[in-house]
Amino acid sequence: MRTCLLPQSGGENLTDIVPAYVTDPTKAPARDLWFAEPAKVFDNLYFVGGKLHSAWALTTKEGIIVIDTIYPYNSEELIIGGMQKLGLDPKAIKYVLISHAHGDHIGGAEMLQTRYGARVVMGGPDWEWVEKYPNRYKTMAPKRDIVATDGMKIALGEITVTIWLTPGHTPGTMSYTFTVLDRGKPVNLAYSGGTAFNFVNNIPDPGIKNFQNYIDSQKHMAAKAAETKATVLLSNHSEFDNAVNKNRMLAGRGNGPHPYEIGTEWVQRYFQVMQGCARAAQLKLEQKAAGMGMP
Repeated sequence: MRTCLLPQSGGENLTDIVPAYVTDPTKAPARDLWFAEPAKVFDNLYFVGGKLHSAWALTTKEGIIVIDTIYPYNSEELIIGGMQKLGLDPKAIKYVLISHAHGDHIGGAEMLQTRYGARVVMGGPDWEWVEKYPNRYKTMAPKRDIVATDGMKIALGEITVTIWLTPGHTPGTMSYTFTVLDRGKPVNLAYSGGTAFNFVNNIPDPGIKNFQNYIDSQKHMAAKAAETKATVLLSNHSEFDNAVNKNRMLAGRGNGPHPYEIGTEWVQRYFQVMQGCARAAQLKLEQKAAGMGMP
């Protein structure tokens, strides 16, 4: 339901207003609404996100890659504090990958870049968005750094993260494939960087085209997940991959299967659902366009 039936959107947000939680920290949501305990999920992948929004620390022999940075008001406690709880040194952060430039994912990027000198990677259109709206990204905006390209490889130590451009949720959305270890066994992951219809989607023009971009991106990511035989699906929203509940299941795993490892077929089903929901919404717009006599 959350994936397929977001409220309709009829226009871009063109305001450049400092978010309330930045101008007045007391406006930030209560801690119990977002706090989650950090967790070691695989031998070299750690969850340092919250109840609804994810952040991940991927460790290598040469340093750490952080994937997504949640909000500015909780990135200090969840990412920095979470890493320290898990015995990781934030000073070892070398790269920060931002799946897309919404405040719930880019929130801590400026802090990590400024404090630790981390290289920041983001899609070109989203870099432009951050520069276009300086107030909207106040305290969040890293200085322009690495502009992602499709198939770009971010290599650190023995680990390589491959970036796939999946525009739709935002014009510069990025997704990833990479390999982690589960008790020494290699496991392939697909990371979905943008889920849900946060674009103009209730009028035929440009809604039909926007949905097609979204569908094409899900097909692209599904193909890369299939090529790498990904058996784990991750998201930048823990509500989509059920991360927080799976983290709790890890404690009682014993010799059983890893709760995150769902198999290649179920990874593909996730992307099929995203395509199907987008196509259903697109069909409604096509019917509306036909009724209006549009080509």
